[in-house]
Amino acid sequence: MDLVYKEESYNIIGACMDVHSELGPGFLEAIYHEALLLELENRNIPYETNVKLRVSYKGKNLKKSYYADVICYGKIILELKAMEGLVSEHESQVINYLTATNYKLGLLINFGSKSLQYKRLVQTRNN
Repeated sequence: MDLVYKEESYNIIGACMDVHSELGPGFLEAIYHEALLLELENRNIPYETNVKLRVSYKGKNLKKSYYADVICYGKIILELKAMEGLVSEHESQVINYLTATNYKLGLLINFGSKSLQYKRLVQTRNN
């Protein structure tokens, strides 16, 4: 089975690993977010940060929106965390974002644990 956006996600995860290797665990999410943006720039990975994404319901945009931590390559949502560990609610959050926005891939990244944690979440539902 082919991975969705294999090369792009490999590049992003490598950047995240460098950030975690340099800073280690223990910082606030905002610190990792800023450091990751610098690392993405260093690697020429295109990104946008704090992007307002419209959520639609039955073809109509809702007034409430989701703000993605980072979107890379214009097609991959990054949800950043700085916690001791990931829980199923974090995965559900990313899956909901994918479903609501029709993006195909989300990367859940946790900088707060001893080792970098990441999970690829793929949109499987067709809207």
